[in-house]
Amino acid sequence: MREAKTHTPVMPAKAGIQNEKNRVPAFAGTSGSCCLLFALAIATAFAAPALAQDKSIVVASTTSTQDSGLFGHILPLFKAKTGIDVKVLAQGTGQALNTARRGDADVVFVHAREAEEKFIAEGFGVKRYSVMYNDFIIIGPKDDPASIKGARNVAFALQTIKAKGAPFISRGDNSGTHIAEINLWKSIGIDLKKEAGPWYKSIGQGMGAALNVAAASGAYVMSDRGTWISFKNKADLVIAVEGDKLLFNQYGVILVNPAKHPHVKKELGQQFIDWLISDEGQKAIADYKVNGEQLFWPQRE
Repeated sequence: MREAKTHTPVMPAKAGIQNEKNRVPAFAGTSGSCCLLFALAIATAFAAPALAQDKSIVVASTTSTQDSGLFGHILPLFKAKTGIDVKVLAQGTGQALNTARRGDADVVFVHAREAEEKFIAEGFGVKRYSVMYNDFIIIGPKDDPASIKGARNVAFALQTIKAKGAPFISRGDNSGTHIAEINLWKSIGIDLKKEAGPWYKSIGQGMGAALNVAAASGAYVMSDRGTWISFKNKADLVIAVEGDKLLFNQYGVILVNPAKHPHVKKELGQQFIDWLISDEGQKAIADYKVNGEQLFWPQRE
């Protein structure tokens, strides 16, 4: 079992029918007012619960914020503060942004800055706020067939994995982690469309599934640190590569543009964003730990 430690990522009312005889006559000039007051009372009684039930937002977010347990920690704190219920759609970053493009979310909380900025440029988002960061890591089998364990240079590690044909699992799901992985391969001049061989397997699934496949097949895989720390089925997997500034992993939050989708709950959504970047929200993020190890570092801009 890996010893728990703190690792700081490298930065860059009911109505009845009355008997006619027993009905009390209305006094002249007051029947209209009484009926109006009665109608208002009934309307208020039914409207109040409806308004209370409607105090919720939908957040399309990454699987890492859900699978790591972060939302389970911070959302009850936010609800206790505001009374707002947050319903999370946990998806890969690409899917989360597309969900928001369709107007099926009020807020997006993801980790692929270039894709986030494109989303805003297309008019689907209002403004991006940086919220927190951690880092990516390369996970691999304990026997380390590519001999990269302990390396702090991710370019060297990936080149060696390819050169030795060591098995590598990719999420292949257009998530923030998948996008970051593809960009790393590109940065070292490897075009996976042309050069991926039997050693490279794209599974089109989430982070937990990718880690499970890697554990079962003795393969390498790239993961966000938060999901890895929370992942229970580690088997013989260990951290092989960490600490390279290229593995920096930043998260941003964006209100879906109500000009595109008028039904977006902009006030409630912005309230969630404001809380995340407030001192209280940032502290809640920093306080979340698993086995004494911090998963995310607050970062507002």
